[in-house]
Amino acid sequence: MSTITALILLGLGLAIVAGLGVYAYVLWREVRRRQAFREEELRRAHDNCLENLELVANALQQGQVDITEGAWRCKTLLDILDPSLVSRPEFLAFAEVHERTRHLHTHSARQALTPRARFQEDRERLKVEDEWRDEVIKAASRALVFRRGWPDSLH
Repeated sequence: MSTITALILLGLGLAIVAGLGVYAYVLWREVRRRQAFREEELRRAHDNCLENLELVANALQQGQVDITEGAWRCKTLLDILDPSLVSRPEFLAFAEVHERTRHLHTHSARQALTPRARFQEDRERLKVEDEWRDEVIKAASRALVFRRGWPDSLH
């Protein structure tokens, strides 16, 4: 192989390595951009959940929402933030009301029930609400305290 051929191949090799290096850098920047975007989306989702948690907890305390509906909503929002939150002692009332009422019909399925069946489910729901009202209201207060301390409240 002649010197010129060797230099051409060396130059071509360096150009390919340089091109691959630039391509790797572009890909690395794209991964970083997407990671930052995901983190921002997660932060916004958590902020939205926390804002909704505050609204529902306040509505529970002021009697503007049924105990069952408020407990379900708070449980769902806490699950979105961190699924382990609903197993904390301060939020167990939300999980308990959810567990005891999850079999009850809602929306169009409730409308399809006979009046007698709806009445029966209402009685069951009201019994659970009477039994858990105070604990759910206390859990709502704790949720408001938790909301103010997020994300430090996770630890």
